[in-house]
Amino acid sequence: MPVHLPPPDPATLHPIPGVRLGTTAAGIRKADRKDLTVMLLDPCASVAGVFTRNRCAAAPVQLCRQHLAHSAAVRALLVNTGTANAGTGETGLANALRTCEALAQRVGIAAEAVLPFSTGVILEPLPVDRVVAGLDAAIADAQPDHWFDAAQAIMTTDTVPKAFSSSATIDGAAVHATGICKGAGMIHPNMATMLGFLATDACIAPALLPTLVRELADASFHRITVDGDTSTNDSFVLIATHRAHHTPIDSLHSPAGQALWGLLLPVAQRLAQAIVRDGEGATKYITVQVDGGRNAAECKQVAQAIARSPLVKTAFFASDPNLGRILCAVGNGGIEDLDAATVDVYLDDVHVVQHGGRHPAYREQDGQRVMKQSEITVRVDLHRGGASETVWTTDLSHDYVSINADYRS
Repeated sequence: MPVHLPPPDPATLHPIPGVRLGTTAAGIRKADRKDLTVMLLDPCASVAGVFTRNRCAAAPVQLCRQHLAHSAAVRALLVNTGTANAGTGETGLANALRTCEALAQRVGIAAEAVLPFSTGVILEPLPVDRVVAGLDAAIADAQPDHWFDAAQAIMTTDTVPKAFSSSATIDGAAVHATGICKGAGMIHPNMATMLGFLATDACIAPALLPTLVRELADASFHRITVDGDTSTNDSFVLIATHRAHHTPIDSLHSPAGQALWGLLLPVAQRLAQAIVRDGEGATKYITVQVDGGRNAAECKQVAQAIARSPLVKTAFFASDPNLGRILCAVGNGGIEDLDAATVDVYLDDVHVVQHGGRHPAYREQDGQRVMKQSEITVRVDLHRGGASETVWTTDLSHDYVSINADYRS
């Protein structure tokens, strides 16, 4: 069961003018479940994306990079679940391109204007004929208010669809944003999440979009980990349809730019946090905050060391206040000149470590009281400077092993 993550209410998800979504059951891996999604964009839309840094990037990721680099305008996105089309070589690239060509032919655009996305089992071929056969039904289903259906259709081991919306006023105009994502395992993004799509009707200068999508990823999906594995298929895409009635935004430092950031960031962060709350086998949602660093980078690397440590995560699952594991992870965080005698560690309101050693007033029953909670904050103060960073993670349970042992069955 996810940790405090109810399914989204479809009525709360704003349609974004210029975006239509359609889904169908194409039988890619399992019968009778929606597994194919198309997103059709009006000609006015602009698109930017960030993708996995895993060197074994999947065929659709490679093709997305090519199409974004060479296409003047993206007009459609195509998403399949069940098969990742990763580790499939030249055949995988050819199959991904064939699906782009088939969708392009049906909606009257160039193949380079289609971005393909896949998620599922790695090292298995894409059943391209099933994808192509399902396109007509997905296109016929495309409507502006089908965000919830799309959130369901892109799921794999997720237990809950992940979708959020927000609204703002920019220069007197009402502006909306809606995003969906999927992910529960193989989560340690080194660019973004497994699959995430965020659309807004804001008017954004196309030149700003690549910077904006990278900064959104850095502030959201780059701050989560479930199991420490960066996927071959990680993709995060930002779509701007320019349909709101305000002056185009060309800088995040202007008042309008700050309003835009305030519109988009909450959606990106809630999507990222939803992945953690729905982490495979998770029973705890854990915030790791590292303060007092000389810079943000060293704070983040210490936070990540804590968040991805199997020993820390299993202790949280067992509600076992074996909190020396956290101090050990701090020491493994890669700060070469860290003075351990300056480190403090807190578990929620409990001061566990003071000046690098057990706090004199710490009692194990206080630590256990916090460890039994389903939401916990670990705070570390390095006492080296004024920087601070936060990441979100899960515990590591027996169910995580079972889910991944049975994944292909």
